Amino acid sequence: MKPEPGTERNNIEPQRPQRAQRGSCRSSLRIFVLVVSGVGGDAQFTERFTRWGTDLVDAARQGLGLPPANVAFLAERPERDPRITGPATKERLEAALRELADRAEPGADVVLVLFGHGSDREGQPRFNLVGPDVTAAELATWLAAVKARRIVVVNTASASGGFVPALAGPGRIVVTATKSGFERNATRFGEYLVQALAAGFAGGAGSADTDKDGRLSVLEVFQYARREVARAYEQEKRLLTEHAILEDDGDGKGSTEPSATGGDGALAASVFLTAAGAVVAADTADPEVKRLYARRESLERRVAELRGARSSMALEVYERELEELLVELATTNRAIRAREGKRP
Repeated sequence: MKPEPGTERNNIEPQRPQRAQRGSCRSSLRIFVLVVSGVGGDAQFTERFTRWGTDLVDAARQGLGLPPANVAFLAERPERDPRITGPATKERLEAALRELADRAEPGADVVLVLFGHGSDREGQPRFNLVGPDVTAAELATWLAAVKARRIVVVNTASASGGFVPALAGPGRIVVTATKSGFERNATRFGEYLVQALAAGFAGGAGSADTDKDGRLSVLEVFQYARREVARAYEQEKRLLTEHAILEDDGDGKGSTEPSATGGDGALAASVFLTAAGAVVAADTADPEVKRLYARRESLERRVAELRGARSSMALEVYERELEELLVELATTNRAIRAREGKRP
């Protein structure tokens, strides 16, 4: 059921990452992005959702260097912009995910971002499309056929929290703008998500890059958007009506405050949505910089492997080994910044 205009107010156990081929930018070949701007219900929301979608598509194509074939954009009014590759219908979304299932090899990463309205009636979370809506259960079925290394799903719609238990699983990072289906007001989360990624793709990760390594992880983007949403509501002296959550440990619960050190947030901290480091490592003539980037990649792989084995390890052993790796990773990042002449 579509929202009436004006009724919404602005009130896979991770597999071992594969090493990039020398001299190439891995993101251009192994990341696939699908953006969907759903039905707006009125001109204001249609324009907003389409703008967020086009901004994200531009950022992905220009900043990540993705070929056009790796970025698809479905929207309510395809005739409005040449960047839109198809209508935001249930049939077209299913077809786009079937295509990803055929093209995304096991070593690839797939990112699906939904901008729009949502609803949750009788335990059926839905995302509003042109024509029939898509339910969380249907989306989960379609995504099950995509055998990518990691799948990131970001649903910025109202009432999106119910998508978390339906989509959670090994190798999955699920982000929603609300913590439940009862938060039904139009959300602001998508605005700040795009803001963070646009800055990161442009090479200036800005305040979202909390560890100052020149890249943005899914966790950093989530934390930035959640923080800026809260700040906007506070500045406008309005009650916060959306509470974003992130789920990446497969238990289907999600957290409003995920962390890189364990539980929800650990996988998201190791999945990057910008590839500045890979490009620099390929282009630099400095052998020490290349060595440091290779060292960082090795450490990140070991962190991902350790997090994947967490359930089979004693807690104290896991925490000790993770802390040692994270300290060494931080030291390596500082050495990279110092070598490149950046502020520590």
